[in-house]
Amino acid sequence: MQEFTHRLASLDDLDALREVMRRSIGALQSGFLTPEQVAASHKVMGLDTQLIRDGTYFVVDEGRRIAGCGGWSWRSTLYGGDESLVSREPEALDPAVDAARIRAMYTDPEFARRGVGRLVIKICEEAAMSAGFRKATMMATMAGVPLYKACGYVEAEPPVRVNVDGVEVPLVRMEKPLR
Repeated sequence: MQEFTHRLASLDDLDALREVMRRSIGALQSGFLTPEQVAASHKVMGLDTQLIRDGTYFVVDEGRRIAGCGGWSWRSTLYGGDESLVSREPEALDPAVDAARIRAMYTDPEFARRGVGRLVIKICEEAAMSAGFRKATMMATMAGVPLYKACGYVEAEPPVRVNVDGVEVPLVRMEKPLR
């Protein structure tokens, strides 16, 4: 049984996090998307470093290796990274009425299906609840949908298709009440 620990990400982690994300998108999305959609996904997904600056982005480590990462946000942005084609909205959410955003969840392919994703979700949900949020939402990839459903999230609307250079990448907004 592997021993996972978690911590807040720092800007010093950026190169390693981006490598985990690159590997994760390339390997874990391939069973759900065409090769063209996987390639286009790199322009939709990624790390929003605002999450690190806000202290809401976590790293799950196994020894000295990053097994996964993910975060949550009290800002309006639903998804997209620093280099993605998605616009970001830095406005603060109201925890009494708005849903916290679960963001940028990735598992290194070598650690897939070992509980890393569930651990990241649990950490993020607990942090969002501590900040007063009563519900969470996310924009999920097709590869993430089974995990998020297993963690109690439901599809909030039909999948959307984000057009990247003529390639449509499907995403679905999901939500969950927090207890």
